[in-house]
Amino acid sequence: MSVDAEFGGVAAPLRKAAARTAVSSADVVAARLERLPLTSYQLGLFYIIATAWFFDSMDLGTLTFVLGSIKTEFGLTSAQAGLVSSMSFFGMFAGAGIAGILADRFGRTIIFQTSMIFWGVGSLMCGLSHDIVMFSLARVLLGFGMGMEFPVAQSIVSELIPAKSRGRYMALLEGFWPIGFIAAGVLTYVVLQVADWRTVFLIEAAPALMLLFIRRWVPESARWLACHGHHDKADAVVTKIEAKVRERLGGAELPEPVVIETRARGRARFSFIELWGGIYLRRTIMVWTLWFFALLGYYGLTTWLGALLQQSGFAVSKSVSYTILISLAGIPGFFFAAWLVEAWGRKSACVLTLLGSAVSCYLYGNSANMAQLIGFGLVMQFFLFGMWSVLYAYTPELYPTRARATGAGCASAIGRLGSLIGPYVVGVVLPTAGQTGVFTLGAGAFIIAALAVIVLGEETRGRSLEDISG
Repeated sequence: MSVDAEFGGVAAPLRKAAARTAVSSADVVAARLERLPLTSYQLGLFYIIATAWFFDSMDLGTLTFVLGSIKTEFGLTSAQAGLVSSMSFFGMFAGAGIAGILADRFGRTIIFQTSMIFWGVGSLMCGLSHDIVMFSLARVLLGFGMGMEFPVAQSIVSELIPAKSRGRYMALLEGFWPIGFIAAGVLTYVVLQVADWRTVFLIEAAPALMLLFIRRWVPESARWLACHGHHDKADAVVTKIEAKVRERLGGAELPEPVVIETRARGRARFSFIELWGGIYLRRTIMVWTLWFFALLGYYGLTTWLGALLQQSGFAVSKSVSYTILISLAGIPGFFFAAWLVEAWGRKSACVLTLLGSAVSCYLYGNSANMAQLIGFGLVMQFFLFGMWSVLYAYTPELYPTRARATGAGCASAIGRLGSLIGPYVVGVVLPTAGQTGVFTLGAGAFIIAALAVIVLGEETRGRSLEDISG
């Protein structure tokens, strides 16, 4: 095959460089994307994905604010309520694992769009539930859609944004989670003044219609297209992006691409077994341990925040208001993490946010008065939401394009097992160990996650995806 046929519309100097080094189409596509200045065009695509992430997060976070009401209406015990709250994580476990594999096989955008249908229908069914069985099944469906969306969204954004800005924007993407969580609390507070918890879920089903905008505006990942041999389509996508960037720059010439030849050139398929071999073995052990214990601690605690406050004597409206208040600290938390992943690096930022979460979580659980409860609660949410931002910035960088969604999806799926177990364990532990025991358990989970990163983690800051994955 000629160089021109292989690389389609690539500029002449780059075609010559490709011919000299015998690099692959995927290498050239990566080089063309990496050298692009970050403009309003790429950021516009980022915000479309981030907005879908925001609404998805609202659906997931709502249960924190209505679990106490659901528990009361259906007469559930603490253990039963914990089991119900775990249902969405069971769906997320299945969705994350399946979506990652499908996205690496069939493309990013089609799976991302499908995920929105699942969580939209799931939210609608939550609002129409007439008994706890129907509600639980609806939460499984809702969780399945959410589990599908998260690893695919990570892959889309990480493959679009250049290396010098990738960590920051991956962290900011996850920052839409605390904003969505807070928005869910505000929406719940307002709706509960005039209606019941079902209305909240009915309202949250509507944003799934964003699917129409995503189908129109978000292109398929050029890196994925090139990796799977769709050279002409990959070239067309990159050419369009280059034209949009050049337009935003007032017609200025773009920098010359610098091609990095990857060791895994030409391989489009990635077996699940490969996650456990070569350079990926250490990364997979680290990232699975990290996700499992971080999510076990996080969801074991936050899913129960509102219900724990109600159990301590707070009215429903007061517990919702308090949870919203301490969650506000998550906003500076994710901005801090977005700065830290580029200033310190992914590994150091991950360890710091995990240990900060562990310490503040323990102190929160041992608060002696309201002032300490609020103070430690704010610090806890600051580090918890910062932790999330680092997780989502770090994970997709550890695997190659042909397996990025699979690697991120499997890590997320393992995390969802922790999410599934966490709320139920809290429901079981609470009657005997009390709130102090619950928050000590959460702190221990964060410490184990931090140790995994310290021992097995590697730094990826400032490196192209192709350089990291080899």
